Amino acid sequence: MTGPPAPGAAGRRPIAALRAVRRSAWTVAIVGLLGALLAVEKLVHPTLNVFDMQSLVDGALPLCLAAMAQTAVVLSGGIDLSVGPMMSLVNVVSALLMTHATNGQAVLIALGLMAVAAAAGALTGAVIVATGVPDIIVTLATGFVWGGLALHIMPIPGGAAPAGFAALMTGELGSVPSGLVVILAALAILWEPVHRSPAGLALYAVGSNRAAAYLSGVAVGRARVTAYAMGGAFAALGGFALTASTTNGNAAAGTSYTLTSVAATVLGGVSLAGGRGGMIGPVAAALLLTLINTLLTFEGVDPNFSLVVQGAIVVLVVMVAGLVLVRRRGA
Repeated sequence: MTGPPAPGAAGRRPIAALRAVRRSAWTVAIVGLLGALLAVEKLVHPTLNVFDMQSLVDGALPLCLAAMAQTAVVLSGGIDLSVGPMMSLVNVVSALLMTHATNGQAVLIALGLMAVAAAAGALTGAVIVATGVPDIIVTLATGFVWGGLALHIMPIPGGAAPAGFAALMTGELGSVPSGLVVILAALAILWEPVHRSPAGLALYAVGSNRAAAYLSGVAVGRARVTAYAMGGAFAALGGFALTASTTNGNAAAGTSYTLTSVAATVLGGVSLAGGRGGMIGPVAAALLLTLINTLLTFEGVDPNFSLVVQGAIVVLVVMVAGLVLVRRRGA
């Protein structure tokens, strides 16, 4: 028979639940805001259909994956300014190699390039750990390297991708956009095994307090290298999303995703100091930013002004998050 609950156990459950809600409050708010905007769009444009939703997901997919790449690094206390150039490099190389490939060959090419991108990310992390040079400097330099290689490989847009491979990432499965399946698969296959393992705990520990993590026996260097390897793998997926959506390669395709990935990461509730946040928030934030841009375009607003709106939203969110952090520290 099961014995009576330990004294105070029943009282601790609501407290633990309350803490869990507080930890996820920002993510819930972002997801709620995304849902509210979708509802408003449906009211304003009743003709909104499944095809429109698929277009939204397809447009947001590269940014979602770029945000996941950035989040993996930021959680460890770093930042990666080479996410966009890595996406461009994977985009042009995959388009070049897939020009005459079958769908099966294209998938094998993608898996190989993802492994190479993860190795490149791990190398970046190893250089940062070995030299002690700040992440922002090393990743800025590697960003120039990846961008230069992409431009050298494909000076003008070209290449191709099999229709089946493109549909795998930007088509639909029944009434579900393939992009959502890709995001969920990336979370389940790439992130969750690490997140729920000692490596994930080490990643968060290093992001929270690097010195304390080291004194606790955490392999700080290994955790940081793992974070950059994860970032490289997610960035490769973002490059494939660019290839699938345009069915060609362009050395400038990923340029804008470096800073917007940082914006989506911050908007998604991930602390730039590291150690706090998750993947769901940045993905929802990437969809939110894309949706805002789409809504403004539908209303005939100048696309350049929509960037101003996105920037203002990010600044406002960072200010609010900073005020909340100050209040918590003062409490």
